[in-house]
Amino acid sequence: MRPFRLASLPGLALCIGVAIFSMLLEKIEVALVGEPYLEALVLAILIGVALRTAWAPGPRWQDGIDFSARLLLEIAVVLLGAALSVHTVLALGPLLLVGIVVVVVFAIASSYAICRALGLRQKMAILIACGNSICGNSAIAAVAPVIGADSDDVASSIAFTAVLGVVVVLLLPLLVPLLQLSLTQYGVLAGLTVYAVPQVLAATLPIGALSNQIGTVVKLVRVLMLGPVVFILSLVARRLQDDKGAPGGKPPKLAIHQLLPWFIIGFLLVAAVRSLGFIPEALIKPIATFASVLTTISMAGLGLGVDVRVVAKAGLPVTIAVTLSLIVLALISYGVILAAGVA
Repeated sequence: MRPFRLASLPGLALCIGVAIFSMLLEKIEVALVGEPYLEALVLAILIGVALRTAWAPGPRWQDGIDFSARLLLEIAVVLLGAALSVHTVLALGPLLLVGIVVVVVFAIASSYAICRALGLRQKMAILIACGNSICGNSAIAAVAPVIGADSDDVASSIAFTAVLGVVVVLLLPLLVPLLQLSLTQYGVLAGLTVYAVPQVLAATLPIGALSNQIGTVVKLVRVLMLGPVVFILSLVARRLQDDKGAPGGKPPKLAIHQLLPWFIIGFLLVAAVRSLGFIPEALIKPIATFASVLTTISMAGLGLGVDVRVVAKAGLPVTIAVTLSLIVLALISYGVILAAGVA
């Protein structure tokens, strides 16, 4: 967990300024047309990306931008545990829980096959497959030391995850009217396709509270698959040595926070406290509102951290591989929704 430092103030202030401007634009939309066609969350991302494209923040700003995009968003995830009802979890049913496992397994296999068919290196293919199928940057960071991936592969994989993660957050809500999705169906789809747990907030909050709750639960179950996947990769890590004759060795042990981030544990603890009745109902709405404000600030930080030009630098094969992997993941996820009979 990244602590707050005085050096974070300039970047934090910038993100807060973008968030306030985004919320004002949302209010202007409501005043003019009666509803916000672009929520403050989405506007914050778009404004952040536009600023980052026109201006590269220096070291003075970067610390606060990183703080906003990561820690504030993680805190927002923890707070949203207060809005989670245990009945929502139970309502998923065993069939959908099995479906989540199936999605992860098939997504990893198909993404890896696509990457290899396009000529990507084995380790790069594994990083993209795990990042796409489980939880984006967190999965890439956890898998990289186990398979001995080099810094170039890790950087390229994370760069694409950052860019496409924003694209998914912006475009996924458009599928609600296109596919006539219910709040429950959209929540499941978001939980199965959005890369990072915090990004599920941005993709679902504009649609509805039910979508947000279900999407978060589905995503948490999907993240839990990281442990088994890393364990399996560690068993075959010696076979993943490169052609340079790098000596084999025992794969490095990962700390518990790399397999189960602190904010996921915090989310589950807060949800448990809520389920036990220790959080008064009168506090639920203010907590959710505060979490939404933190999320908007974080979306500004996320946008300011995304340079769309990295896509051009990474090369066409990687671009095609990651994009096709994402499309296949969405198709598999939608198929599971239909097969599981999600209402």
